[in-house]
Amino acid sequence: MRVVVIGATGHIGTYLVPRLVQEGHDVVALSRGERAPYLSSPAWDQVERVSSDRAAEDAAGTFGPRVAALRPDAVVDLMCFSPGSAAHLVQALAPIGAYLLHCGTIWVHGSACEVPVREDAPRHPFGDYGVQKAATEEMLLAAAHRGDLRCTVLHPGHIVGPGWRPLNPAGNFNPEVFSRLAQGRELTLPNFGLETVHHVHADDVAQAFVLALAKPEVASGQAYHVVSERAVTLRGYAERVAAWFGLAADLRFEPFASWAGGWSTEDARATWEHIAHSPSMSISKAVHELGYRPRASSLEAVFEALSWLVQQGEVSTGGRAPAWDAPAQAPGAPAGAQA
Repeated sequence: MRVVVIGATGHIGTYLVPRLVQEGHDVVALSRGERAPYLSSPAWDQVERVSSDRAAEDAAGTFGPRVAALRPDAVVDLMCFSPGSAAHLVQALAPIGAYLLHCGTIWVHGSACEVPVREDAPRHPFGDYGVQKAATEEMLLAAAHRGDLRCTVLHPGHIVGPGWRPLNPAGNFNPEVFSRLAQGRELTLPNFGLETVHHVHADDVAQAFVLALAKPEVASGQAYHVVSERAVTLRGYAERVAAWFGLAADLRFEPFASWAGGWSTEDARATWEHIAHSPSMSISKAVHELGYRPRASSLEAVFEALSWLVQQGEVSTGGRAPAWDAPAQAPGAPAGAQA
């Protein structure tokens, strides 16, 4: 199958493209061409590389036709953030019968009533990112149900992997949080530290895309959560990170309104967004319909990324080594994490 991957050198694409090559697919890697994948692999030598500025081409009305001109049997879209952009691609792909696999986000749900949240739970998105992604999902699945094209939406959690900063136990991306825990210093968490975050290793997201690609007759018209088996609380997450360095966490708790005053505006805003969502998602549907089996728990994925951060000097351990090993690889330059 000829597969075009949009955003091929990012967090997910780094793992997805080699998986697709190993499955025997003819892969076209579409990206802005500004960075290499986070991990090197011989598989990239077998990939057709195409440079594209999606924002500019969307504005010009040329992006969808350009993707269609690559003659894909399937398109994996990892870089779509608005219904308009998605509709433009659908319009171009529908006439050629290509299967579209779209990367969503667990934030389409907003706040939850019952947890773990299933895909059929009512949507209450908030914030521009979640609202835009929810509207995009609704549009794409409606198009699939009308028979306009085959389309599947996969919703990752907080994507983790070596090469970028993982969401930390304070609900933001400041590496100082990990340094404090590694050195046994006091860390203050918002409220009682019982809000949740739900990570997923980037390779497990890639696994889910490959599985959905192989089962369009099952997956088309469907949305699936793609996360680790279980979410973690901020408090439990902090305690486990400290234990990874052989220490007991020295934690203090403070109401969010006053807690936020001790952090930068950027860090406080990121924390509020994550604890306001407090996701805890079910993967039962993906397990039973696609055969999804995440290889990494939330903490295993984080420890792999944290090992890399320590190696790069972004997390200061005061000379203390982890109490047990986590898989560690050495990818390229760091980049900001995403939800």
